[in-house]
Amino acid sequence: MSILSRPTLLRTLTALFAITWLAAMAGPALAERILFVGNSFTFGAGSPVRTYRPDLVRDLNREGIGGVPALFKRFAEQAGQNWDVSLETASGQDFAYHLANKRAQLTGVWDVVVLQDYSTLDKLRPGDPAAHVRDAERLAMLFKAANPRVRVLLETTWSRADLTYPPGAPYRGKSIRAMTEDIARGNALAIGSTRDLFAGTVPVGEAWLRAMSQGVADPNPYDGIAFGKVNLWTWDHYHASAAGYYLAALVIFGRVTGVDPRTLGIRERAAEDLGLQPQTAVALQRIAAEELANPGGPRPAR
Repeated sequence: MSILSRPTLLRTLTALFAITWLAAMAGPALAERILFVGNSFTFGAGSPVRTYRPDLVRDLNREGIGGVPALFKRFAEQAGQNWDVSLETASGQDFAYHLANKRAQLTGVWDVVVLQDYSTLDKLRPGDPAAHVRDAERLAMLFKAANPRVRVLLETTWSRADLTYPPGAPYRGKSIRAMTEDIARGNALAIGSTRDLFAGTVPVGEAWLRAMSQGVADPNPYDGIAFGKVNLWTWDHYHASAAGYYLAALVIFGRVTGVDPRTLGIRERAAEDLGLQPQTAVALQRIAAEELANPGGPRPAR
């Protein structure tokens, strides 16, 4: 074994010290900035998700909300990713409301924006995409003006059981798929008309349908929840349960980051915090991953 000469040893130690000092001075990598814009479907109404870990995110309306964005942040931490997460949400509102009333909060340089519109696209004409297409474009242009490289994603939300099964509901007599398909069609029209403004869609509603078709979730809460199946809706059959929001957050996480949701695993911490059974968490992670890998559906944005 050779012994280094004193000058060589000093040069080696000096170089090692310099490398260590530079690494320390560099600090952690800058976080990517993501903004969630939406309503109760984003802030987690009807479940503990609404108040989940607000310390992890920046609520631009200062209402103390954690919501789906906090779940996204929790997943990202476990995956070793650094995200600066903000949200701007307003109950029961559409894109037009945010444009008219929340421009000050929306102003900023964002790397990713996830847009979630009213659950029926149009409040008076369920499924009519005209206002959705118009206002999605206006929002995207607002974000692109601040950062031309921003990735703007349109979320396809879930079908509402309360608008499908009761007598007189607008989707009465139709499949539970019908409402999600209307939302997906509206998003496709928005992207098709101004392709350069959007990075794609987030197939949350499609993942819900996949969970139902595979027997993981019950498709109709009005006739009772089958043994062993998950209810993705909460008590009003409108908003999501903790499990429903968990699945939504998994799909958004996988779509935005490109990380396979299944890598979060059986010990995923947010699921434990929310009281979800480990087997349920794993099943929903698998559903999210399969939907994101669907050859006919959206692909990971990264």
